[in-house]
Amino acid sequence: MSVDVKSESPAKARRNGFVAPNRDDVTTIRADGSRRKIYPADVRGKFTTMRRWSARALIAIYLLLPWIKVRGYPAVFLDVSTRRFHLFGFTLAAQDLWLMFFLISGLGFSLFLLTSLFGRVWCGWACPQTVFLEHVFRRIERWIEGDAHQRKRLDAAPWGVEKILRKSATQILFVATAAGVAHLFLAYFVSIPDLWAMMRDNPGEHWGSFLFVFAATGGLYFNFAWFREQMCIVICPYGRMQSALIDEHSMVIGYDAKRGEPRGKLGIPDAGACIDCNRCVQVCPTGIDIRQGLQMECIGCTACVDACDQVMTKIQRPTGLIRYDSIAKFSGASTRWIRPRTIVYAVLFLVGSFIAAWAFSTFEPIDASVSRMRGAPYFVEVDAVRNQFLLRIVNKDDAVHRFDVKVSNQPEGVVVTGLEKPVEVGPLGEEVRPVIVQVSRAAYRGGFDMILNVADERHTYEVRVEAKFVGPDPELLKEDAAR
Repeated sequence: MSVDVKSESPAKARRNGFVAPNRDDVTTIRADGSRRKIYPADVRGKFTTMRRWSARALIAIYLLLPWIKVRGYPAVFLDVSTRRFHLFGFTLAAQDLWLMFFLISGLGFSLFLLTSLFGRVWCGWACPQTVFLEHVFRRIERWIEGDAHQRKRLDAAPWGVEKILRKSATQILFVATAAGVAHLFLAYFVSIPDLWAMMRDNPGEHWGSFLFVFAATGGLYFNFAWFREQMCIVICPYGRMQSALIDEHSMVIGYDAKRGEPRGKLGIPDAGACIDCNRCVQVCPTGIDIRQGLQMECIGCTACVDACDQVMTKIQRPTGLIRYDSIAKFSGASTRWIRPRTIVYAVLFLVGSFIAAWAFSTFEPIDASVSRMRGAPYFVEVDAVRNQFLLRIVNKDDAVHRFDVKVSNQPEGVVVTGLEKPVEVGPLGEEVRPVIVQVSRAAYRGGFDMILNVADERHTYEVRVEAKFVGPDPELLKEDAAR
């Protein structure tokens, strides 16, 4: 699946502190296990521009979702305290979370399909790790400490006033940004007004939320200020999954070895198009050399594509030496878009999407259930057999609803007590009503199924609830009456 190109010897490749990556080792980890910090250089180009606008749009969505109201609630509001989850106008109770299984399954198969077609487009363009690291935290670092060479010199320089000021400013902004992201994340669970109220109160009054934000800020700061690309290389399993999700016809970032090899400086006879400037390595956020073939560490960010195109333009050679293409195309064959894995992933995606659409189409903003009261399952009285139930009605809507409850198949001789008046349930509330069902001894013929229809007075919503009336054996009851 990859084109292996022999890399330079380490002695020849060391230029200005540059260490040549190889396929056998992780570039950011030294032989002794210590961390080697990388300094990705800035790059410009069409892919970089598109990625920045895409990142801005994704960050804007993250920032705005808790503020945008849909049917009176934030577009995404996971209200854990009341066990109500508001998603773009849908209000789900805890018992409705099974709907999310089909939605998440559909999204998962869509990611599989996208990966089989376009490689790691998620990692390089939409993953929160990449979006916030490359387009927020590294932008702050470059703004304060300079470009890659300036940052490297600053880290190597002895501690002085300038280094202390620059490093302090960078870390302070890192902490502030991490805290902002953590607070906004908390808003998805408590809402913006409640978050603002918590921020103005004593932390001890909301110690759980305070500890959550404190821990989230620390985790985000550690990740984006230090751990960085190690999250993608060491922890995230997606890079390891790509070998099972893609094949030689998937679109990936690759190097045209037929055109580029043998590498050589400008003016060298019979040299390939690659002038061995290592610009593609210098801009890589995970520190790999894409010329050595497709690697687990590649996140598909296309930075090397723009970097190589810039160099090719400067030396007046055709662009596309490093490009977004399939491995089959690099080998001279044609790309097949329709193949067994894409068909399977597409079918699974469509099935998951269809089931999710059907599940949400059956969603009702009310829910009702019947449970038997604690104690004996039934009671035998002088003239009747009695069952005792609890009817629970949940209103997932943000308005008051009054519900009429009727037994649709009430047998003769059955008396139902507790449903004479409508049941009023407040917004996002629930009501529990005792229901007593009695059958006279004369009419009792054994257990039977009951169906309760719960409908609001406007008959907008209606649900059916089943309950089982139980009792003794009718013959035994007759013998007991005879005695």
